[in-house]
Amino acid sequence: MSKSIQTGNAVIEAIQNRRTVKKFKKDAVPTDKIIELLDAAVWAPNHKLREPWRFLLFTGDGRKKLAQAIDAEMGEDNKFSANIKQVPAIMLVVLEEDPRQNIWDEDFAAVSALVQNFLLAAWSEEIGTFWVTKPFLYAPNSVNRSASKRAKRLLA
Repeated sequence: MSKSIQTGNAVIEAIQNRRTVKKFKKDAVPTDKIIELLDAAVWAPNHKLREPWRFLLFTGDGRKKLAQAIDAEMGEDNKFSANIKQVPAIMLVVLEEDPRQNIWDEDFAAVSALVQNFLLAAWSEEIGTFWVTKPFLYAPNSVNRSASKRAKRLLA
């Protein structure tokens, strides 16, 4: 898997060549570019077009506020919040949870497909990404559940 694969098929090449990037440039990707990538990513299959995803983008001082929230949840000595301060932008992908298990399963799969679409679209633009599922994502207070009647789960 470490070799660059050339098949003549751009989709297959993107899938096989995409890599996780953990060292980022200091410059943030422009918000307009992130929105463009999201516009492509939302073409992920989702049953009955529920579009169960929401996005939270943190740049600049917003990263510090996110790191503080993580520190409050996990303690100040966690590695995750320290890393947030080092990257130019971080986007959280939120799943709007449904209490019906079959709907939840479909929505979880749809949001996962959306994240993969985003990663592939970013890779095609030579933008590095890192899909992380850290313990913070499962912390009970990690998402403000009072903003909606539906529960939310951080997925990426």
